[in-house]
Amino acid sequence: MPPRVLDASFERMLAGYGVTTAEVLYRMPDHPAFLQSFSWQFDDIAPHYPRLRRFLDHWEREVEAAIHSVRVMHRGLIAPQEVRMVRDAGVLH
Repeated sequence: MPPRVLDASFERMLAGYGVTTAEVLYRMPDHPAFLQSFSWQFDDIAPHYPRLRRFLDHWEREVEAAIHSVRVMHRGLIAPQEVRMVRDAGVLH
């Protein structure tokens, strides 16, 4: 029997990653009176959000649009009450 391999996405969940949605409101230089919206959903670690911070740093350096505000929603994929230890496992044929 080959050894079991843990799914990489499950390992990320155990490491604290969760689904993060960021909504960025921004203004373009040619239409400063209009607020525009950009939404993005990705995996990140709360509360520091390293991937979101890298994205916003990139935006500030490379994009001409000025950020007005950022709204962040996050949901951990595994919460402590969802993990249970199994004492007995059976095989059904």
